[in-house]
Amino acid sequence: MQYLFSVVDDGTGITTPEVDAAIDVFNDRLRAGGHWVFAGGLASPEAATVVDNRDGAALVTDGPFLESKEYLAGFWIVEAPDLDVALALASEGSRSCHRRVEVRPFR
Repeated sequence: MQYLFSVVDDGTGITTPEVDAAIDVFNDRLRAGGHWVFAGGLASPEAATVVDNRDGAALVTDGPFLESKEYLAGFWIVEAPDLDVALALASEGSRSCHRRVEVRPFR
């Protein structure tokens, strides 16, 4: 089963070389354990562009969809046999990136 680990930043997490190194170690552990599918870090919400084409005419606006102090800073997509393994991995990921991690299974 695949899971999405969403890295939630509330603006208090500071990215340092030590945090980046810890994330690299965690990524290597995911690969070695056969859990790695894909991961990525995201630019700040100010770099976002929202496209809404629900009415047949695309409306393009700059900035995040939601104004919030929390935002999606990055993600992992992992393979795990069950939720317990996914939660254990997410706990390690949270520690490595020094942020909260939301876990959601894919349908």
